[in-house]
Amino acid sequence: MIDCRNNSTKNALADEEHEVTCLVVGQNYEGYRLDVFLSEKIERSRSQIQKLIKDGLVSVRGLSSVKSSARLQAGMEVMVRMPLNEALTLAPEDIEFEVLYEDEDLIIINKPAGLVVHPSPGHWKGTLVQGLLARYPDLFQGEKSLRPGIVHRLDAGTSGLMVVAKHVKAHERMSMLFKARSVAKEYLALAWGAPKNRTGLIDLPIGRDSRNRLRMAVTPKGKRAITRYQVLWTCNGFSFIRCRIYTGRTHQIRVHLKSLGCPLVGDKLYAPRRDPVFESERIFLHAWRLAFPHPITGVNLSFQCYLTEELIAVLQDVFSNKLGRP
Repeated sequence: MIDCRNNSTKNALADEEHEVTCLVVGQNYEGYRLDVFLSEKIERSRSQIQKLIKDGLVSVRGLSSVKSSARLQAGMEVMVRMPLNEALTLAPEDIEFEVLYEDEDLIIINKPAGLVVHPSPGHWKGTLVQGLLARYPDLFQGEKSLRPGIVHRLDAGTSGLMVVAKHVKAHERMSMLFKARSVAKEYLALAWGAPKNRTGLIDLPIGRDSRNRLRMAVTPKGKRAITRYQVLWTCNGFSFIRCRIYTGRTHQIRVHLKSLGCPLVGDKLYAPRRDPVFESERIFLHAWRLAFPHPITGVNLSFQCYLTEELIAVLQDVFSNKLGRP
């Protein structure tokens, strides 16, 4: 029996020829046919989905026999083993993003909020990767890679600086720099409330939330995560905070600041009861500084990317007390 919350199960099903996708059926898909549900979630035609099911590449927790016509119940867990030769069809697309620096080895970009970094279930098209391939057709892709040139990523709702490697040597060395914590990554965030201490180091492990697989949480079973923060100012129930992360866990700043009782403004996943601030899925989290030794030359590089007009407007609303109080 499968368990979408169990990473060891997922890893056991993964191999060099398949990408494993795990989905949980929401209330809005109660009663849907399995093939209809999957065609909406992984952007494949119903005929393609039906072939995957027929080939035994789809498992459903709670069903001993998996058929395309099976009716789903909320909470059911569905696991799909997608053949990589199908998942890796990456077509270049005209995607808007700003290039701040470029040389023979690297590209430094300013990722806009709302742009997903690489293809994933539900986002096979319109990602930064497709945009990079349109501008840089010769970008290093690697064997069976959905992430050409990508060394690290930002959440879709987060904006700011990202580094992209142009070739395999740059990619390998940048990955080593990140692993060795030789890359300084700083973010600017606006949070509800105020931390007890104006400066601090958060050293709390982060792992998948057992109650909601879409969320991460501080958990003893998680991986070590380290965030240093400094409150730049507080005003009208909000705090403007500078964060430096020493590890790169999923949703790290969002989870760590929430653990202090200060969830990020606009974060509907970790602060669903707070008043909405952005019309989109935007989060007030911006990667504003990136510094590291060049992976090929060793020369120290430093980049800064200041807040967007949209974020500045929110800060003005804080000072004028136009935003709802926590």
